[in-house]
Amino acid sequence: MHVQGQAYAPAPEFVAQANVPGMESYADLYRRALESPERFWAELAAQQLHWFEPWKEVFRWNPPFAQWFVGGKLNAAYNCLDRHLGSNGDKIAFLWEGEPGEQRRITYRELHRQVCRFANLLKKLGYGTGDRAIIYMPMIPELPVAMLACARLGITHSVVFAGFSAEALKARIQDLGAPLVITADGGYRRAKEIRLKDATDEALRECPTVRHVIVYRRTGSPVNMQKGRDYWWHELEAGVEDECPAVPLDAEHPLFVLYTSGTTGRPKGILHTTGGYLLQVTLTMRWVFDIKPTDVYWCAADIGWVTGHSYIVYGPLSVGATSVLYEGAPDTPSWSRWWQIVERYRVTILYTSPTAIRTLLRQGDEWPQRHDLSSLRLLGSVGEPINPAAWEWYYRIIGKGRCPIVDTWWQTETGAIMISPMPGATPLKPGSATLPLPGVVADVVDQDGQPVPPGQEGFLVIRKPWPSMLRTIWGDPERYRQQYWERIPGVYFTGDAARRDEDGYFWILGRVDDVINVSGHRLSTMELESALVKHPLVAEAAVVGRPDELTGQAICAFVSLKGSGPWDYDQLAAELRDWVAREIGKFARPAEIRFVEALPKTRSGKIMRRLLREIVTAREVTGDVTTLEDFGVIQRLIR
Repeated sequence: MHVQGQAYAPAPEFVAQANVPGMESYADLYRRALESPERFWAELAAQQLHWFEPWKEVFRWNPPFAQWFVGGKLNAAYNCLDRHLGSNGDKIAFLWEGEPGEQRRITYRELHRQVCRFANLLKKLGYGTGDRAIIYMPMIPELPVAMLACARLGITHSVVFAGFSAEALKARIQDLGAPLVITADGGYRRAKEIRLKDATDEALRECPTVRHVIVYRRTGSPVNMQKGRDYWWHELEAGVEDECPAVPLDAEHPLFVLYTSGTTGRPKGILHTTGGYLLQVTLTMRWVFDIKPTDVYWCAADIGWVTGHSYIVYGPLSVGATSVLYEGAPDTPSWSRWWQIVERYRVTILYTSPTAIRTLLRQGDEWPQRHDLSSLRLLGSVGEPINPAAWEWYYRIIGKGRCPIVDTWWQTETGAIMISPMPGATPLKPGSATLPLPGVVADVVDQDGQPVPPGQEGFLVIRKPWPSMLRTIWGDPERYRQQYWERIPGVYFTGDAARRDEDGYFWILGRVDDVINVSGHRLSTMELESALVKHPLVAEAAVVGRPDELTGQAICAFVSLKGSGPWDYDQLAAELRDWVAREIGKFARPAEIRFVEALPKTRSGKIMRRLLREIVTAREVTGDVTTLEDFGVIQRLIR
């Protein structure tokens, strides 16, 4: 790769082998998708996926509700496993490494056998198409096994990140109304055991819908097992058969619900269906990651987030790739861990978050330089905008100046990557997600929906439906309509600010709604405030994000207390940080808590978070304060 002005053009040797070679190929794909979207997606769906029955209609649009490949029947697990068995059954699907150091190599044939056995176990308990399951597990191969077994039978699954607390787990079980929870005794993170069964037991005190809990033995620590409800995975599996036919499911059958933070305290269940979602994650594996049969691909995300669903489980397995799956933290037992993994498994593609890149950068160049990273040919970033300095370090130190970086923009709601370089085609600009992928019609607009000029900040929107888009919010179609399609009528509102440069490249600037993005984890301000106000001493709380060099944004909480004290503020701040960590999860722990007499409010009583944001970022208020009830509150906060 060589530099052209501000842009890094793809190296000729990369272009020569690329799945999308050169900008002409990209432009041709983009033009075909724009001119005839239904034909474009239908041709690719027929080529890329196995269908039990063809669709009758490519696309049905009853704004804002979309259906793709209407009447077609397929199965996600069949596409991820069965269709590879003939020619690639002995190919490695997962190279797994546990944090304590165990290693497993699982072929497609073995993964297929494990999925069939677990699906038969689920059938033995009476579960099948139309049921719902919560999966709360560490990063072990049994997590994708559980997901794929559910997909095989048509059981809609919802994976809950293993870092979430019992309280957060409870809210998700209740919202989904799930009768089944699949978990483990625990997992490992930073050499400590995360006790998942204990958290599950705590959550289930208020979850009457749950009939069965299946527990995988990972750590071997003693756990409580409630008779008639709780079962060991290995005991249930004894005697089940190795074959289980995949159920032909409608293209619009609900594949999974994934909860993400919204602007209310209640988590939002984003619903993805089978056909359109699977098509777009399959295509983006080919377009964005330029995946080849010989690649060893490592997405270092957690399966509990959408990145892990799309780019550890469904996307890579659909294209028959070999993936690395790692259980633990990048600093355990030392900051060499990731680079040892790259060296040991000869990883060719590494996909991670800007927060991870910045964290690794801060440890210095010595850790990666101790290891042979010459197998790498492509790098990727996901979760939030990557700052140019981190981009340059990733490119220079990790990729040795020869690996393109695909800086990808997408969301839980979009299902698949939407804006990203195609590494054999797109010249790269550090910090820019570059151009929309074929079939994605993105724009930057003002609040009236009018395009803004190049260089000007606006709202990022998507103008046309796409196959992997969310279908609704679980149990709340009206919230789906209002939040995504009525903020700027007629287009999908992403909730992100962006600008476009003179070359049409997109620069994502972060969230515009009441959501804080900490290390790629989206946290609702309302969710955080609700957790704080639950504390017996807290009268009111307002939470805002402030820029943070490492995590992108840090949580800053303004808290007013009940009564007049006296208080030990340092001790109380530590107690409230721990309180939020228990209520939501450790990643939600506020970086800063400021105790205040009162919060800035409008005359109608609404907290003006915009002014708090200005205080934590600029230490002054320059915005409009005409609706503020008491200006003295702001003066005291600035002091």
